Amino acid sequence: MSSEAPNPTGDRALAPEAGAWRGTPRPWLADLILLAIAMLVPIVDVASGGLGLIAPAKSIFIFAIVALGLNVVTGFTGLLHLGIAAFMAIGVYAFAILTNESYPFRLSFWPALFLTLPIGAIAGFVLGSPTLGLRGDYLAIVTLGFGEIVQDVLRNVETVTQGTQGINPVAKPFVPWFVAAEDGTRTFAWTRISVAGDLAWYILLLLILIGVVVFVRNLERSRIGRAWMSVREDELASKAMGIPPVRTKMSAFATGAALAAFAGGLWASTLDSTGEPANYDFQVSILALCIVIVGGMGSVTGVLVGAVVMVGANDIVLDRLTQFIQQQKLVSDANVLGSPNNWKYMLFGLALVFMMRFKPDGLVSRKGSGSRTGGRA
Repeated sequence: MSSEAPNPTGDRALAPEAGAWRGTPRPWLADLILLAIAMLVPIVDVASGGLGLIAPAKSIFIFAIVALGLNVVTGFTGLLHLGIAAFMAIGVYAFAILTNESYPFRLSFWPALFLTLPIGAIAGFVLGSPTLGLRGDYLAIVTLGFGEIVQDVLRNVETVTQGTQGINPVAKPFVPWFVAAEDGTRTFAWTRISVAGDLAWYILLLLILIGVVVFVRNLERSRIGRAWMSVREDELASKAMGIPPVRTKMSAFATGAALAAFAGGLWASTLDSTGEPANYDFQVSILALCIVIVGGMGSVTGVLVGAVVMVGANDIVLDRLTQFIQQQKLVSDANVLGSPNNWKYMLFGLALVFMMRFKPDGLVSRKGSGSRTGGRA
């Protein structure tokens, strides 16, 4: 008999690391499939004579970025955040102030867009530093209150934000695109994307979303990403292992705020205006939270699927249903039920109820997406 002491956990200890290597391609494969589908959408739309899928996709891509930021906070770190719309609004107004001609900065699109990242991170730090010692419902109430405060500040500081009128116009990106010449030919050159340039915006936002997904995926598998998930699973055990919970939560909070502000800058540019502060209310935060929950908390792929399901249902399905009802005169215009847009929050609520009852892990759970600590698929 061997004199070596038995080590019943020795082989098992190596399994997660081996599983991490075997499981690594799986989430990327799912992301690549979604990317391939997204790239086919413009081709299908043009070949079919115009299904009108390109314009609504702009909202899907931007809200996917907002939800990816929320997923870092709620999905990876386990903090209930009900004020992500506030950071989106901060990004919207920061981008507008940096680019509008009425202000002294007058930056172009790309510098202003990337400046929204540190601005959003600083705003996240300002909110998180005094509050991240709170847990559960208390933190949720603080973030909810912060969202309402930001709306009121933006509405009342009229000398800076123009109040309810909003700020316009704002910068639009210069990208290589087709330009019509005087003789009717089209040349490929650097040009500014117009607000109505749906196809150009579609391609640009898709490329930006790909970059954000790559960034979040790398964060997920990094040391800080593993620390986030460790705090989510057991904060006390994480502290015992040398992971500072408050500092770890702060990094997640700042990252989520930065991504939401970045998406806000894109949103302002696609609209050519900030709109009024009421556009960034609690309902926007709930929509982002629905995307994360329905898609799968902690799953990057799930967030992308959730954005397609929730925002697509709102901007494509309900819009087409409204047009059909109006054309067929199925319901009187005076009847509030005649506009399916009046049903959307009821439908969002039902979606959450059914998801919690029948599929609480979401459409793409983090077990299947490789989001667990250690990268197991």
